[in-house]
Amino acid sequence: MFTKILHANDGSEHAFHALGLAFALAEQNRSELHMVCVEEVPYLPEFVLDAEESALLATERFKSVLERSRTMAEERGLELRTHVFAGHPVQKIIDLAETIPADLLVIGARGHSALYERMVGSRADRLMQLAPCPVLVVK
Repeated sequence: MFTKILHANDGSEHAFHALGLAFALAEQNRSELHMVCVEEVPYLPEFVLDAEESALLATERFKSVLERSRTMAEERGLELRTHVFAGHPVQKIIDLAETIPADLLVIGARGHSALYERMVGSRADRLMQLAPCPVLVVK
């Protein structure tokens, strides 16, 4: 049913819990599994160099997330294709879901604090509204 599954991971424990479910679904469906990590860049960086520096920092910031995820995949005998971007997280995730194209997007229910979600809004809500495929939100 799901030939390509995309998991978005911000490094939180909620995201790793969702990754575990994404692995189970990939095993069950013999799906190609992708994972995306996005380093948030301000909407209007002061300088172009700020945006370029953020892209370089994204890879370094998510290094441990990528290593942990790849280890989990190897333990299950699965291949995990990873993608790291800098930019607006919701937009980058949606763009990748369209590019792959993903049949299912798997995300954790919370990455930021509850206060952040009340003030700024839930990324999970925006992903559910904008995704070109079904979204599985894991609590």
